[in-house]
Parts: sequence; C-alpha cells; structure tokens
Amino acid sequence: MKAKVKMKGYIEINQESCKGCQICFYFCPKSSISDSGSINSSGYFSACFSDNSECNACGICAIVCPEAAIEVYRE
Repeated sequence: MKAKVKMKGYIEINQESCKGCQICFYFCPKSSISDSGSINSSGYFSACFSDNSECNACGICAIVCPEAAIEVYRE
C-alpha cells in the first residue's frame, strides 16, 4: 500500500492588481490568505499570503479571483 504524499505549495498575489474584494479569504480551505494591511497604488487594501505551511496548492483562490491576481505554485 502506497502512502499518500501531501502536496505542498504556495501562492503569489500581485499586490497592484488586487482590489481587496476578499473573495479568496473565504474560499481558501486552509485560511492561508489575509489582509495585507497596506494600500496599493490604486487605493485598495490588497490580500497577502500567510505562509502557514498549510497551503496545498489547490488553486481555488486563483479560480475565484476576479482580477486574476493570484498565481499558484506546487512544490
């Protein structure tokens, strides 16, 4: 019987493209995305990746992002 290997990953959020809608916050199953607390050049509070080693690179955040500001990477 083969053991399952947990896939790890991370995301990068383009701070300038993010409009702070927070949709990704609610859809992330690992709660790895939060408010950055900083304002981008367009005046929006952008999202940031909280590297809590829980991200499994599922890609849900990138799918729901209306601005396509999220890139998902698998390790």
